[in-house]
Amino acid sequence: MSLFAALSRPKPAGMDEAERLAWLRLARTPTIGPVTFRQLVGAYGTAGAALEALPSLAARGGKRGFAPCPEAVAVKEVQAVARARGRLIALGEAGYPTPLAACEDAPPILAVLGDPAHLARPCVGIVGARNASLHGRRLAHAMARDLAEAGWCVVSGLARGIDTGAHTGALEAGATAAILAGGADVVYPRENAALYKTIREGGCVVAESPWGQRPMAQHFPKRNRIISGLSRGVIVVEATLRSGSLITARVAGEQGRDVLAVPGFPADPRAAGPNHLIRQGATLVRYAGDVLEALAEGAIPVRRGVAEPPQVPLVAMEEEPPQDLREAVWSALALAPVDIDGLVRDLGAPPGAVHIAVLELELAGRAQRLPGGRVNAVG
Repeated sequence: MSLFAALSRPKPAGMDEAERLAWLRLARTPTIGPVTFRQLVGAYGTAGAALEALPSLAARGGKRGFAPCPEAVAVKEVQAVARARGRLIALGEAGYPTPLAACEDAPPILAVLGDPAHLARPCVGIVGARNASLHGRRLAHAMARDLAEAGWCVVSGLARGIDTGAHTGALEAGATAAILAGGADVVYPRENAALYKTIREGGCVVAESPWGQRPMAQHFPKRNRIISGLSRGVIVVEATLRSGSLITARVAGEQGRDVLAVPGFPADPRAAGPNHLIRQGATLVRYAGDVLEALAEGAIPVRRGVAEPPQVPLVAMEEEPPQDLREAVWSALALAPVDIDGLVRDLGAPPGAVHIAVLELELAGRAQRLPGGRVNAVG
């Protein structure tokens, strides 16, 4: 069996197995986010060439001894996914979900267990409180079941509470996708182990994190942007004002997705989040019929072909920015995100040189690039 039997076919034009392995290594290299990944591949032409350039770029940003993801680690992941009868689907390949590919920070690699055909359906996200009320869980269950029966794939995060209700309801009609914060093989929370197994058999499990990765706090916002990125719209059933579900709703709005919310009794803290979203302009929904009316606007769209990621600004890597510019960029950064174009204007520097300086600082672990052309310092 080919080393890349676990990876989806057909191969992107011109990508041999060595380049496919380099693609995975680049995606698994610490400090390289999805936007920077595409910048590097675009600038150097191949992931292999980008890997060779990383130590020098990181050293210029202030980090010596930078080491990309080892080849043996990438090979081990490919083999593990193959043993689990899963697939690693790269951005731009057939089978990569079209709506997610349209996001600026689309994951370069997705691990999928189960049937990835579910992701070709129109998707709708359902999220909410972990300590959900019995009424909330039942509502999520019924809404998800009815949406799945209407031809939609219900996407959620496998958490207890509303997520569990949504997955179990959708499974009754056979269409759900669980998006994990950790690796595709890591069940969290453990109490949902049986549900995880059922979803692998009757739906699909999707993860951006490496195989075997235990979920950590910083992984959940990244997981949430995949839930919204896959979806035509995101429904919030119950959530407090500080809930991660409201982060998902905010990201959904930034991605151009519809935000829908189920209203609740004002005195219940779990109703505060949805009620707030409705006041901010989210669509009020009570059951699946309301959701279908809000999202459909006619026939359910059919998605075919290869997902095409959006273009990102490419920078020429031939010239090294001067040290004083690199330090000026670093001094201008803060923990709060700033606009890279704003840095260019404020510093009066060539745009390409500023972008390269940001890239070098990111590889060194001193900066973090965000969607929308923003960057912040890493404390």
